[in-house]
Amino acid sequence: MVCGGFSCSKNSLAALNVLYIFVSFILIGVAAYGRAVAIVTSLTLIGSIIACGVFLFLVAVVGLIGAVRHHQVLLFFYMIILFLLFLLQFSLACACLAVNSNQRDDLFRKGWKLSSNQTRAEVQFNFNCCGLEDQSLNSSDPAGHPSCHDLVCCSNPESPHTCCSDDTANATKDEGECPCSTCLDSLKPEIKSAFSITGGIGLFFSFTEIIGVWLALRYRNQKDPRANPSAFL
Repeated sequence: MVCGGFSCSKNSLAALNVLYIFVSFILIGVAAYGRAVAIVTSLTLIGSIIACGVFLFLVAVVGLIGAVRHHQVLLFFYMIILFLLFLLQFSLACACLAVNSNQRDDLFRKGWKLSSNQTRAEVQFNFNCCGLEDQSLNSSDPAGHPSCHDLVCCSNPESPHTCCSDDTANATKDEGECPCSTCLDSLKPEIKSAFSITGGIGLFFSFTEIIGVWLALRYRNQKDPRANPSAFL
């Protein structure tokens, strides 16, 4: 097998698409990491990267079939779709990496206000935090929170605080500070990591898609030595 020949290009393109399938699973796996910050899983940037992973899987399957069969039509659409996917994934990855701290906080606040009390309670339990920012707000407020009474940080019965009351709306203010940190402060490192890891993975693997486009173009214009020598496939 001569390097750069038909068989080499065919095997290289097939291997690259197998790699794309594994890459798509890695991108989709970001969703599992995003579960740790469930309150922000609705963010369009992270969700779009995951969607790119699903789409990349489908494109890789098409590319794999096209490589094995040397199918001209499949290889043509494979090149076009893969290039468009590169542009989309590259843009989204850059957007994830470009989001600053204030923008992440604003997105978190919007996500909290759109979430149900059940989701808020799960976040509070998982991260041992209470409330978004103002811990005196009850669950009926868009920026409020459900009871923090059962959290570990509220387990000391000798230190009753407003935020640890079962009924925040009717609780009286006390002089001490709430023993629980706010969820915004607790999740800041997790949200930053989610954006950084998602953007970094998306950016790194987006460049491999250019290689796929070039290799498919090259392979598509090569002759199959097993076919009719006069046929240009």
